[in-house]
Amino acid sequence: MKPLRNLLDKMHPMFDKGGKFEKLYPLYEAQDTFLYTPGEVTSEASHVRDSIDLKRMMSMVIVALLPCVFMALYNTGFQANAAMSSMGIESVPGWRGTVMASLGIAPDANSLISNLVHGALYFLPVYIVCMAVGGTWEALFCVVRRHEINEGFLVTGMLFPLTLPPTIPLWQVALGISFGVVVGKEIFGGTGKNFLNPALTARAFLYFAYPGQIVGDTVWTAVDGFSGATSLGQMAVAQPEVGMKAITNSVADGGLGISWMQAFMGTIQGSMGETSTFACLLGAIFLILIGVGSWRVMAGVLAGAMGLSALLWLIGSNTNAMFAMPPQWHLVVGGLAFGLVFMATDPVSAAMTDTGRWLYGILIGGMTILIRVVNPAYPEGIMLAILFGNVFAPLIDYYVVQANIKRRLARNVA
Repeated sequence: MKPLRNLLDKMHPMFDKGGKFEKLYPLYEAQDTFLYTPGEVTSEASHVRDSIDLKRMMSMVIVALLPCVFMALYNTGFQANAAMSSMGIESVPGWRGTVMASLGIAPDANSLISNLVHGALYFLPVYIVCMAVGGTWEALFCVVRRHEINEGFLVTGMLFPLTLPPTIPLWQVALGISFGVVVGKEIFGGTGKNFLNPALTARAFLYFAYPGQIVGDTVWTAVDGFSGATSLGQMAVAQPEVGMKAITNSVADGGLGISWMQAFMGTIQGSMGETSTFACLLGAIFLILIGVGSWRVMAGVLAGAMGLSALLWLIGSNTNAMFAMPPQWHLVVGGLAFGLVFMATDPVSAAMTDTGRWLYGILIGGMTILIRVVNPAYPEGIMLAILFGNVFAPLIDYYVVQANIKRRLARNVA
């Protein structure tokens, strides 16, 4: 690696102040700091709280996302292979079929390799387009503002594809990530100054602009002509007297034939990386242990969601089947677990104070269940709930700080 280091050092004067490519310094700096630790050291007294920095924090979040990425590949391929088998289709159509045939891999839902490769042929193009387009926007704004390119987009570029269905058109991926990066972050000053989660902002844009490619029974499985509802979608249209049987009954009896354990592991219909609560749990444990993810936010979302869902489940309803969904099912269907671990804990758009993180999390959890149950026209809820929480996070922190100030003043007066 020494020749590469020498090459970068030789190029540095051309990108430094006064150099020929001075305006492109952010691009050079991004490559240098990505490959090597910055060489700058403090010359005066410094205040070091711990060894974590933005690069390490973002890298650890990506590591925590790896179980969800694995499930995105596996479940996307599994759902497609299983659907093809049920429809009597023996080969994957288009260029994906050519790739699989060249690798000697047949579509087989019982084969781990077949499921992973088939799923990768849907996930990777979405991920590559997302990183290329979003990364270009990031670099453009950094060059214009003469800011360093930080690693924050690497997380956004990983989160956004995981929230999408496998059938999403690639041009919509490019449009969505452009909106998320530009409108959700850069116009407010870039990483650290945005008050909305960029990945959720991108998905919200696609949801409202192109709902036909984001929701519905035909978007979750990468097989033309196959229709399959998600658990929440099925419950939203179920008759009240049917209740949870709409999910747990066999397909022959009008249900989805899904068990709680299947939903927990993630082998069900849904967005590519959001279906597995187990994968999200592994990520949550990792983020909490290394101190990157806020356990208070996670616990708050869990408490708010489980508390309100239990209350509504006990109340019941004669007109709305969603009231019949018990708390443990809310946790394993939809994107609640994924949003709880990776979206709500965004250190920029979440609350900053310890008490505020509890309130922020409880607000998001409660809003998620309220949207899911009371408004079955939109059977998910976690996306809008987190964006709602993002908007109120500064206000929550403000009142928490003011309450602490009043408490200290009262104590000093006494």
